[in-house]
Amino acid sequence: MTGNPNDDPAESTTGNTTGNTTGNPGDGGVAEDSADDSTNRTRRHTALPKAQILIEALPWLTRHHGRTVVIKFGGNAMIDEDLKAAFAQDVVFLRHAGLKPVVVHGGGPQISAALDRHGIVSEFKAGLRVTTEDAMDVVRMVLAGQVQRELVGLLNQHGPLAVGLTGEDAHTITATRHRPFVGGEQIDIGRVGEITAIDTGAIQALLEDGRIPVISSIARSQDDGHVYNVNADTAAAALAAALGAETLMVLTDVEGLYENWPHSDEVISRLTASQLEKLLPELSSGMVPKMEGCLHAVRNGVTTARVIDGRVPHSILLEIFTDEGIGTMVVPDGQGEA
Repeated sequence: MTGNPNDDPAESTTGNTTGNTTGNPGDGGVAEDSADDSTNRTRRHTALPKAQILIEALPWLTRHHGRTVVIKFGGNAMIDEDLKAAFAQDVVFLRHAGLKPVVVHGGGPQISAALDRHGIVSEFKAGLRVTTEDAMDVVRMVLAGQVQRELVGLLNQHGPLAVGLTGEDAHTITATRHRPFVGGEQIDIGRVGEITAIDTGAIQALLEDGRIPVISSIARSQDDGHVYNVNADTAAAALAAALGAETLMVLTDVEGLYENWPHSDEVISRLTASQLEKLLPELSSGMVPKMEGCLHAVRNGVTTARVIDGRVPHSILLEIFTDEGIGTMVVPDGQGEA
């Protein structure tokens, strides 16, 4: 027993316990400290993968900082609640990481459901929805009043960031009637627009204010007082080019552009504008507007256009901020062969 021999035994015991805690090499206090150190080291080790992920993203964060990214939101990601929430998280992450995201959306599934409720038959020609006057009223209501509102709400759960508008607002998108060719003949598909002009003023003002513009693919008419339904892939590409965006991203329900579909499910990871142009006549009608949009974008100043699988949660972050990436990337001619 250490201490004054005349001390009370109870006091001496207390003193001895205190001494053990502070560090006799042979007592149990060191064992407890060692266990704590081991636990701390384990915690540090388990956090290392998170650090590696952040480090891997660093060059991509540096490359894209301050750049505009136009994202076409569509496909299954629009109807799956978990995928919608993940999409909103991705877009907000981009904004906080220093990028300037712009979201363009269509609403195919929602429009079809609303047309069914109104007793209007959904019909497609040349990969585009035939849009009668009655159908246009429904399209406008669904895009601006339902899909856009929901998407803006999801984004704004993370802060006062998103602002919704349509192509009608501030003359953002102007169009004239689009008459595609089918079987060598030009056909009328109603109030479907072909974009003739883009005014980026309202979008730029929102971006400069730190907001996230969410744009419905409806255009004002160049010729009359009506409005047009514009393919959202086409609208996103036109806006990306007009904004001088770094990247156009198109979410789809497939992994990307397939090498030899339906005979192969191998995805083309990268191809040039000229290579894509050669493939266009062979593509399915649903992929044509997406790939034509990518081609238009990279031939009008956009650095890359990417078609990615929107069924994969956080596919946007996987594509932009990892070495592997997913989907198909289209680049201007002269940036390497596929």
